Amino acid sequence: MFAALGRFVNKFPWYIIGAWLLLAVIVIALAPKLTSTQDTSSFLPSKYESIKATNLQTKAFPTATQPGAILVFDRADGGKLTATDSAQITSIVATLNNSPKLDKTVFIPGVAGQPSKDGIVEIATFGLSAKSSGFDDHAFKAVKKLRTEAQAETKKTDADLHLGVAGQVAQQSDAQDASKSTLALVFIGTILIIVILLGLIFRSVIICLLPLLTVAIVQFVANGFIAWANQLFNLKADSSVQEILIVVLFGIGTDYILFLLFRYRERLRAGDDPKAALVTAMERAGEAIASAGGAVIVAFMALILSSLSIFRSIGPALAIAVAVTLVAALTLIPAVVSLLGRRLFWPTKKYLIEPEGAQFAKIGAAVGKRPVLYAAASGLILAVLAVFALGFTPSFDFDSSLPAKAESTKALHTLEAHLPAGETNPITVMLESTNGKQIDPTELPAYAKDIAAAKGINQVAPGIVSKDGKTALFSAILDGSPSSQAAEDNVRGPIRAAAHSHAPPGTRAYVGGQTSVFVDLGKAMARDYSIVFPVAALIILLILALLLRSLVAPLYLMASVGLGFAGTLGATVVMFQHIKGDSGLVFLLPIYIYMFVVALGTDYNILMIARLRDEARLGKPPREAVAEAIKHAGPTIGSAGLILTGSFATFMLAGNSLIVSLGFSLAFGIFVAAFVMAMFFTPALTAIIGHRAWWPGHGDETDDEHFARTGTHYEQH
Repeated sequence: MFAALGRFVNKFPWYIIGAWLLLAVIVIALAPKLTSTQDTSSFLPSKYESIKATNLQTKAFPTATQPGAILVFDRADGGKLTATDSAQITSIVATLNNSPKLDKTVFIPGVAGQPSKDGIVEIATFGLSAKSSGFDDHAFKAVKKLRTEAQAETKKTDADLHLGVAGQVAQQSDAQDASKSTLALVFIGTILIIVILLGLIFRSVIICLLPLLTVAIVQFVANGFIAWANQLFNLKADSSVQEILIVVLFGIGTDYILFLLFRYRERLRAGDDPKAALVTAMERAGEAIASAGGAVIVAFMALILSSLSIFRSIGPALAIAVAVTLVAALTLIPAVVSLLGRRLFWPTKKYLIEPEGAQFAKIGAAVGKRPVLYAAASGLILAVLAVFALGFTPSFDFDSSLPAKAESTKALHTLEAHLPAGETNPITVMLESTNGKQIDPTELPAYAKDIAAAKGINQVAPGIVSKDGKTALFSAILDGSPSSQAAEDNVRGPIRAAAHSHAPPGTRAYVGGQTSVFVDLGKAMARDYSIVFPVAALIILLILALLLRSLVAPLYLMASVGLGFAGTLGATVVMFQHIKGDSGLVFLLPIYIYMFVVALGTDYNILMIARLRDEARLGKPPREAVAEAIKHAGPTIGSAGLILTGSFATFMLAGNSLIVSLGFSLAFGIFVAAFVMAMFFTPALTAIIGHRAWWPGHGDETDDEHFARTGTHYEQH
């Protein structure tokens, strides 16, 4: 099939390139803008307690609000605020409330006069309007206007005041700005790595530019298809999707280009003319590329089984990106290669000369000679790291991911130093009548007192009763940061327990707020791990079985990838929780490691095992086949792994602790997948198992053996 595709590409290269350009133009003209959300509560289904509390609050108290922006005032000299200072603060807030530049669709008028006990800090809170989610571009523009006006009014006063703006909207706005900076760094870093490494590998200007030009076309098409899918199915993707898409499109796209070009160059070295070389390269590499791409797509699509909308969105988005990249790798890239022929390698003329004494030939010979040693050594190293994965502590502390120089970060630190940190995001306790009767108001003070006695609560405001008298709302401030591990533990345990057990007869309670959302996200993640991972593993196992016509090889290939996953997570825990001293790692990390390390680790294993099969079909015994496979497939896997490792490593330039840990884990995981699992562990196991690796099929039989058994040659398939 892939040889036929190669012949088709050779015959109609201009038509294929023209079709891709036309498709890109159509998508650019018609597709909606690809957007993302910062609203973590929107990721959860309605069955969770935090969402039940939010929905009940919206229904019973449509005018109730969460703090959207918090103006944090202190004196520039660090002293206590005076009565004059407080009067000036009240005047500033009044001016802002009357300013036409305060967007009333985002913020309700602010309230001043909330000083700290030590007199150092005073805050003014601008609540979030019921018309705004607080997580969209409109809200972010509004808070920037509020900041500008507030700073201008503060400078007009005679008081020696310093102002910083924190709060939900301000922090999310700063997070989005930081994300844009990260996106630029990732893009520039990825491009530089691809160009430099391709230049070193091929010494060709055209090959350096090939991924940039072709993937640029693919990016427009993929982004448009993803935006259409998001719009059609109301999917919600978080802000990291843009950075991930860049690496997927350029990193994986370059990988598939390398898979093809190494085979193409190998056939040219064997004496084939360019057209014939492309057909043979497509026949040999096409199956591996399609199978590898299929495994990645399946891994991503398995995320639709997640209970969290973030993964149900990012999974299909990345699957679409890989699918478009895969089709381009099998059509657009070969069409360009067909047109250019030998000119593809300009200006070098040494592409036909195979290097003598290549390092991969030495590695292959060593692994083929001592497979038990290499399998044990590589497996043991990852097994030791995998033990540390058991210490993974999920973190929802998104505040720590903001740049230290961001205004909201500085203002938050000032607030937390003098006021309860929970001021920024109070939790809500919703009391709902279950018998159709109105709630007895006289029972509310005692209930508020019971909640206030729970561990982790700093103070509880008096309960507010809805108009119909059947719902009551209590706002509670936590002792520490709402996104800290301690706050989550307290909400999960004593706070929810107190709210539920002390609810007056005929009522039930729900605990809401951001911290409660984080607790429920943890529950949802645990559920997802038990469903998504096994389903994806099973489907990938089936793909491998179909590709290799074997039941044995897929089992140890998946074991290899699983060990790589656990070792990567363990290494990240060691680096950030033990060495760096972080209290936890972003809760999304295992899913991201699964998506890329498992999916792409399978890619590299497929490429290596497919080459192993080809060498075995030439009549080589298992150990010799391993040596030859590493010699020929090693440079491809090494180059692809190095490019993708470098691409993910660019995340570490972000200065954002969450993105840095993500970049480290993915770069480490891809490096392990390419240079440990695919290069040593998988071929060593194949050498040890020998012919039994292909049971019950006949994947390693020679063409003569295949003809004797079936009456056909491999080339006839």
